[in-house]
Amino acid sequence: MFINKPIRVMVIDDSPLARNLISKGLAAHPRIEVVGYAINTIDAKQKIPRLNPDVLTLDVEMPEQSGIEFLKQYISVYPIPVVLCSSLNIKVFDALDAGAVDFIKKPSNHNENAAFVTALTQKVIVAANAKVRRHPQTVPSVQTTHDISMLGKAFANDVIIGLGASTGGTEATLEIMKRLPADIPGMVIVQHMPPGFTKMYAERVNRLCKMEVREAQNGDEIKRGVAYIAPADFQTSVVRIGNRYTLSCKQGERVSGHRPSVDVLFYSMSEAVKCKMVGIILTGMGQDGAAGLLAMRKKGAYTIGQDEESCIVYGMPKVAHDIGAVGVQAPCDQIADILLRHLKGLK
Repeated sequence: MFINKPIRVMVIDDSPLARNLISKGLAAHPRIEVVGYAINTIDAKQKIPRLNPDVLTLDVEMPEQSGIEFLKQYISVYPIPVVLCSSLNIKVFDALDAGAVDFIKKPSNHNENAAFVTALTQKVIVAANAKVRRHPQTVPSVQTTHDISMLGKAFANDVIIGLGASTGGTEATLEIMKRLPADIPGMVIVQHMPPGFTKMYAERVNRLCKMEVREAQNGDEIKRGVAYIAPADFQTSVVRIGNRYTLSCKQGERVSGHRPSVDVLFYSMSEAVKCKMVGIILTGMGQDGAAGLLAMRKKGAYTIGQDEESCIVYGMPKVAHDIGAVGVQAPCDQIADILLRHLKGLK
C-alpha cells in the first residue's frame, strides 16, 4: 500500500552543505515534507522518536558513530526505510547489508546537484513504500553438493544465465550468488546503481562467492564459472559470434528509465542466445526487465521471479509475473536451489 500523505523525511549528515542541499531539494517536492535533520547518529537517536519520520537519509561516514553502526543498532528498534547518501565508498554495501534500502552517490561538484536531488527524490518516494529488513543477516556461504560432476551436461553444454535487479537487489543477488558453485554457467547481471559502484560491487561479491565475479567490459567472452556485472551507465547486451557469446557494453539511450537496463540484457538474450538460457528477475521498483523476461520465456528460457514476501520492493518481479514472464516464483533464499535443480535436469 503506497503512502498518500506527505512523506516525512529526516536528514542525517554531519556536513552543513550536504544537509542544506538534501533538505531544500527534497522539500521542493510536493509529496515530501522534511521534518528535521540530525548532525550525527547520536543526535538522530534523540530526534527520531519525536519527529517520527517515514524515511531517513543517512551519510555513511560520520564522526562519533558511522552510519553502518547506527543501522546495525537501530534498524530493529525503529524499522524506518533508509536511503544512504554517500561518496564513492565500498562501505555503502556494508550499510546495505545492515538494512538500508537504497543508496545514492553524493555530487562531486555543483553541476551534479540538480541530477542528485532528482534521483534522491525518486529514491525517497520508493523507499517510503519499501520493506525494511528488521533483522538483517549476512547469508553464510553454503557448501552446496551441486558441482560439475553432478550437474554434468548442464555445465558441459552452453547455458547462459541473465539476472536483473534494482532496489534491494545488491543483497538479494549476493544471497543467491553465495549459494552457487564455482562452476556455474556464465552469468550476466544488471543491477541498477550509480557509476563507480559496479566495480566495487563486483569486487565485493567476488570475495564472498565461489565463482569469479567481475565488472563486465566490452568484448568480454561469456565463460563458465564467471559472473559479469554490467557497468553503470552502459547498456550491456549479449552478442553471438559463431558459437561464442560476448558482451557489448556501450553507452546508449536509457531504456525503461535505466542505463544499464535489464530489458536490454534480456531482449538481447532472447534474440542472440541459441543455447539454453535462464532469466532471473529480483526486487526493484518499476517494470524494467519484465518485457525482456517475457521475450526470453517465449524463446524457451527457464524464468524465475522473486516473490512478494522476500522483495524489498515488489515492482519488477510483480510486473513480470503479471504479464506471464515468470515460470517459477520463489523466495530469494530458494532461488539458487531452484536454479541448480533446473540445471541438473538439463540434457
